[in-house]
Amino acid sequence: MSSLSAAIRGAIQRSLKHLAEVQTRRGEWEAEVVWSPILLAQYLIVRNIVGKPAPEELHGEYLRYFDTWQTEEGGWGLHRESPAYLFVTTLVYVAMRMLGVSAGDERLVRARALIGKLGSPLALPTWGKLWLAFCNIYGYAGVYPVLPEMWLLPRFVPIHPSRWYCHTRLIYLGLCFLYGKRFQRPCDPLCLALRGELYEDTFDAVDFRAAKTRVAVRDLFDPPSALLKLAYAIAGVVEKCIPARLRKHALAAVFARIVYEQRSTAYAAISPVNGLLDILALYAADPLHPDLGPSLDGVEYWQWRDTDEGVRYNGARSQTWDTAFALQAAVAAGAGDGFTPALARAASYLQANQLRTELENGAAFDRDPRLGGFCFSDARHSWPVSDTTAEALCAVFALRDRGIPSLGNEAIVAAVRFVLSRRNAGGGWGSYERSRGSLLLEHVNPSEMFGNCMVEHSYVECTASALDALARFSRAFPGHILAKKIRSAMAAGERFIRRVQQTDGSWAGFWGVNYTYGTFFAVRGLLACGRLATDRSIRRACDWLVARQKADGGWGEHWTGMVQGRYVEHPQSQVIMTAWALMTLLLAGDPRRDAIGRGVDLLVARQRSDGTWPKEAVAGVFFNTAMHHYELYREYFPLWALGLFERSIDKKHG
Repeated sequence: MSSLSAAIRGAIQRSLKHLAEVQTRRGEWEAEVVWSPILLAQYLIVRNIVGKPAPEELHGEYLRYFDTWQTEEGGWGLHRESPAYLFVTTLVYVAMRMLGVSAGDERLVRARALIGKLGSPLALPTWGKLWLAFCNIYGYAGVYPVLPEMWLLPRFVPIHPSRWYCHTRLIYLGLCFLYGKRFQRPCDPLCLALRGELYEDTFDAVDFRAAKTRVAVRDLFDPPSALLKLAYAIAGVVEKCIPARLRKHALAAVFARIVYEQRSTAYAAISPVNGLLDILALYAADPLHPDLGPSLDGVEYWQWRDTDEGVRYNGARSQTWDTAFALQAAVAAGAGDGFTPALARAASYLQANQLRTELENGAAFDRDPRLGGFCFSDARHSWPVSDTTAEALCAVFALRDRGIPSLGNEAIVAAVRFVLSRRNAGGGWGSYERSRGSLLLEHVNPSEMFGNCMVEHSYVECTASALDALARFSRAFPGHILAKKIRSAMAAGERFIRRVQQTDGSWAGFWGVNYTYGTFFAVRGLLACGRLATDRSIRRACDWLVARQKADGGWGEHWTGMVQGRYVEHPQSQVIMTAWALMTLLLAGDPRRDAIGRGVDLLVARQRSDGTWPKEAVAGVFFNTAMHHYELYREYFPLWALGLFERSIDKKHG
């Protein structure tokens, strides 16, 4: 064995050993999906409002997390690498005060100074203003109308909330109910104190109505369009004419949807963002509502805890997503017999977490069929996703190649049918659902802080994952009854991928940072369609990647490119982006061995003695500005890249 081969095999073995060590007994792999302190802040605020304060024995754990994340200027950001946001800083300030931290505490003195510098709560984005209104430290006169009556519109109306992206519509479901009731917690001494701490003027003298349109520059990503401003103006006039009986009917309709969402997800909700709003809605409807207690318990599904940072809440959990990729990486890396028990446990996990039943009455609550799908987290979540299902299928076929059974044929077909059901009319794939509304709805995005969040788009990543899974199914089940439908879907998916390629040869990602991520998936999708390495689109993509290789042999892309809509090079090479780039070049059979070899050298050099790679920059994203760090990306993607490289060496010398 050459020294190069020995170094690669050693790195692979160390990585596999680490993966086996961190696999759970249940068989999945999962690590934290790191996002923002905003979730813990909202959790603490909700517990305080509903009269169920967070456990006192955990106060130190919560504060340790806030301490870890406080920036040099005294605030808290939307993600680990962002500057402090007014929205996040203000809600963390309120949450810490609810934990009993004194207003004179040095941490809060610094935060309060920053809140004033950024514009005070009067410059909060709309979501922040609503949260403070629920706390009774902001006036509803300064909030844009969020009418629950929207849900009573006929479904064929283009702006009906059922047409919105699922996360967005479920967030606004809770906001509509709470706004419609003008819910506010009773004013108590802490409420009065916060009013005095957060505003320069006395609370009664604050002109909230004049502040309605103010948003701190730092927090603003997608300013309200002229169309949205017109819609707000019309809604303001309409609301004055809404009869009490109609408002009551609208609130009842919205509340029924809230209860359904909580019950259908075993009280976890699609995310803690809407789950916490649902808890407030249940309390606002009836402090003794039978679903309130289970919902408070259910939100703990999102808790993450460790000795480094304490207790916090994540916007996503990623068991199935991580497990599907870890399995594919391990098989691609030639995991030996010693790893077989880990593969078998993971196969059992996948088998246990496929959705095998439909939701009762789901269509009435705008839920698409879910049979056969896999959730990003696990089956309890109840919201299956196209690319998670596709990657789970790819993992299943990788296991079959190793002789390890997981899903039976009937279950595999059900998963394929689910994947096919998420294809959009334009040929690409959505995530949770097919697109239900026009992209014009993005022009009435009310979130201000986030972008591309109003409708399901077609995503190059979801499309490529679907194409890979469908291609593997076609090879395993030639002549299947679904063959014609699959061929048609794959042809349309390929056309979509080609259509959205950038002029420089790259593809923009949506769920990862950014062009490196999108290009990896797009090339993988084209190869799944049977395209050869000589395909012009693939060659242009490889040329683009090689042109962006850094002097040290790696690749690195900065998260600000997601905000700016362009490629922004990171000052340092990143193991995750380097792995994506290498996988793209290796899968495409790119002949530039020097470029590939230098990237491989960087991965081997960066690996630590325990088989892990260092935590570096954020690599995931949600809605353009909500950057996530997927802790396991730095473990299985480099492993996968090294496995592909080792295989290419074997072929060369075979």
